[in-house]
Formats: sequence, C-alpha cells, structure tokens
Amino acid sequence: MSVLFVVPYPVGKAASQRFRVEQLLPLLQEQSIKYKVAPFWSEEAWGILYEQGHWAQKLNRLLIGCFKRLLLLLQLPRYSYIFIHREATPVGPPWFEWMAAKVFRKKIIFDFDDAIWLPSTTTNNNKAAKYKWHSKTESICRWSYKVSCGNKFLQSFANRHNKATVFLPTVIDTQHQHNQLKQQYTEEVNIGWTGSHSTLPYLKLIEPVLQRLEQRYDFNFIVIADKAPDLQLKSLRYVPWQQKTEINDLLQFNIGIMPLPDTTWAKGKCAFKALQYMALGIPAVVSAVGANLQAVPDGVAGYVCHTEQEWYNRLEQLLLDAGLRAEIGKAGRQHVQQCYSLQVYRQIFTELFSY
Repeated sequence: MSVLFVVPYPVGKAASQRFRVEQLLPLLQEQSIKYKVAPFWSEEAWGILYEQGHWAQKLNRLLIGCFKRLLLLLQLPRYSYIFIHREATPVGPPWFEWMAAKVFRKKIIFDFDDAIWLPSTTTNNNKAAKYKWHSKTESICRWSYKVSCGNKFLQSFANRHNKATVFLPTVIDTQHQHNQLKQQYTEEVNIGWTGSHSTLPYLKLIEPVLQRLEQRYDFNFIVIADKAPDLQLKSLRYVPWQQKTEINDLLQFNIGIMPLPDTTWAKGKCAFKALQYMALGIPAVVSAVGANLQAVPDGVAGYVCHTEQEWYNRLEQLLLDAGLRAEIGKAGRQHVQQCYSLQVYRQIFTELFSY
C-alpha cells in the first residue's frame, strides 16, 4: 500500500498540516505503508504568502504550484490512496480532485479542520478571495472515498454530501511532544494565547477584559504568533512562533485563552489551542463556541465563558489561586490523554486506509 498526501504548505510550517498530517505519518511507517507528501506552496512562497504585496512573486509561485500539480497527476497510478488536506490547489475549481476521482479512479480521503466552504481570507490576500471557489468543498466531499472531519460541526456538513465521514479531531502527542506538566507555583503569572495571523483579530474580543484586569493585578499577557498583535495592553509580551521552541514557549503560560466570535466560521474551529494548553497542564479559558464546548469540560479542565463578565471572573479566579490552576491543569492533561491524544486516535487514522 502507498499513500500520496496532497497538502497546501511546506512541511513543518502550518499548525493544521503539522498536527493533522505530519505527526501521523510515523503511524504509517509502523505498518510499512509507503507515502509521499506533496505540498502546493514552496518554502520560498511560504515566506511571502501572507505578507502584503509581492503580487508578481505570488502569482509566479501560484503558477509553479499548479504546474507541479499537473505533473503530480502522472504519478497517481502508483498510489493506493490520495489523502487531500483541505484542497489540492488554493484557487479555482477542484480540477485535480476531479481528475484523481473520476479519471484515475483513486480512493480520495478528504481531510479538513475549518469551515472552508465559507468565504474567509486575510486582509493581505483579499484580492485573491474572489478566486477561492469555496463551493468546491461540497464536490470534493461527494467524490471522496472517506471524509475526515476535525469536529462534529464539520462532520455534519460533510454528511450532507457523503455518508462515509469520520470524526478525527486534531490530536495531541502527549508522550513525545506535549509531555510536560506546567509548574503553577511561579513568581510571575502569565496569561497566554497562541495562534496565527488569521486568528489574531479574535484577541480584540478579550482586550477589554484584560484591560480591566490590568487595573487590579500584575500579570503578563503573552502572545505567541507569526505576527505581532495590535493590542492596547501594558502587560503585552510578543513571542514570535518557532517550532523548535514551541513547547517551552507555551510552558510560560499559567493560563491559556481561546476567545472566538459566535459565527459559523468559528464553529468550524477545532479547539486545538485549548487542547495544547490542557495537554501541558495549563487551564484553558475559552469562548462557548463550537468545538470548545466539547473539548473543555467546564469547571474541571478549564472554563467555558458566555459573557465578558464570565471571562473576567474566571481569569481573576485563576490569577489569584495557584492551587486551583494546578488542580485544573492536572485534570486538563488527563482529559487530553484520555480523549484527544494521538495514542487514542491512532487506530481511527490508520483505518482511513482500509477497504
């Protein structure tokens, strides 16, 4: 058996791809299943993809990526399965997926962890939004042998187009990577958030709460991201995201937050930030939206907040009580180990490649 992984980004760059594809590849190696990973964007393209401007370079890299996909079609006969994470090409119709399913008659496993059938783009690339062809998600679901969905909301969408769906959350390797427990009795107390440029705007939802807390308590608010946030906070500390220091950077947090707006797009989010926090023994305080409601046991492994006042009360409570942070953090790690770990879902992943 051999599997072709058709992915958007260079290896090791994007969280979604790292945790939904790349960290699972050793499971195939254990079963002597051969595979190849085929990114659309090169590392050079990744360096400018989410920067303003560079339109000529971006167009050039886009054309190169499409040409590589054309050449990849010639290799399809040698693979038993074609695993497509999110989409084969970032713009235009799903021609690659159609060719793979209808012409080459390949078994497609389609995997997604966002509500990618909805329009959503960054301000730096809003010119490309009209070419995204969001409706192709429905078609790819229909043509697929199986559809792997990051949460139940996404699965309900996929089920309307294909009954062969599998719930596969974005899991955490609690043995080899997220394998430490935060020491909560620290001199400084840090509230933290991690994410990318696309979710940075959600921090505006929590900015007023943090400003109120700053007036009464001493703490740092740490943001780990690929871009500095635009927040009016005296407590703010920005840490550029680096894969090699990711775990140590997260372990600076005493409390981890995941604010979300109550929108259809946000309901497609898979609570991954919260899972990362909890896996490291960091209490998660999250918005009561989408997968957060299932991922974070309220009052046990973290807190689920419906209002701004609830956010304030829960963060205040955790800021003042190291013992509570330690208790909730320990429960959170146990919860992830039992319900969202790589070890729990390894069989479900490998069974995607079964007849």
